[in-house]
Amino acid sequence: MKTAPLVDSTGTPLNSLLDINRLPPAEKEAVYRSLLPEALCAEFGIDPVTFKGREDGLRKVEIIAPRGLGLVRIEVRRSPEEDCIFFTELADTHYLQIELSFFLTNDPSAPRFDIDRDAMGRSNHFGSCRRNIGEEVRALQAGLAPHQVRRGKGLFRPFLPRLEALAASLGAEMIVTEALCYANAIQYEKHGFDYVTGKALMQWIDREFRPGGILYRRLDGTTPFRQPGMEKTVRGRSWAIHDGILDQPWDEVILYKRIGEDAGVDSFPTKTY
Repeated sequence: MKTAPLVDSTGTPLNSLLDINRLPPAEKEAVYRSLLPEALCAEFGIDPVTFKGREDGLRKVEIIAPRGLGLVRIEVRRSPEEDCIFFTELADTHYLQIELSFFLTNDPSAPRFDIDRDAMGRSNHFGSCRRNIGEEVRALQAGLAPHQVRRGKGLFRPFLPRLEALAASLGAEMIVTEALCYANAIQYEKHGFDYVTGKALMQWIDREFRPGGILYRRLDGTTPFRQPGMEKTVRGRSWAIHDGILDQPWDEVILYKRIGEDAGVDSFPTKTY
């Protein structure tokens, strides 16, 4: 991907998020504005320059990019009380890469499932601790993957080229990320990512979910997340793994994408979603 180097108003090259965050607020915002997909702004009536709603005039986009830190968080909401429609967090790495630390989208018109809160209403980090089983069952039945509180908006596909363009303009050669769950890893594969760590685990999972495999046999109906047939779909496998079907915790599945390249990895070639 050929992208012109990013420079500030004096022509000085910018090589990191840390450099961008030193810019005056208006310049900094102009850089990060490029990450917002056009479809997002169009659907929700957000002016892509002022970040204000065209109907109510209220700001819908929050960019948190502290001076002195190599990170940025972008939050888009219809109103302050609602879940983010779009949320991403990026960070510099020590190896001149861009880390995609977090990405999610929510369809505000879709039902909400409180998998991010335990039965006492406390945050549980999207179900990674103190699970809310009742809400997870409802989310499973609605076709969501683990850690989703609402159906998504399908914005990763238009977002990724924008992220790649920004990374390339900073001189980065790759984007790195960690998969929050199995479904997350499969999504990244589909968009051209390969594995830093976890590839052997993903291949083992595919093999052992096939008839006769260890994970296939553990789909014994003992919980709503271990029903026979769940091995056939990405979401089914992901819920079973979230339920602890592996002999190890889901952790350290780290992927990377070279700018402008598709690695062609597919660890679940017979998948449906």
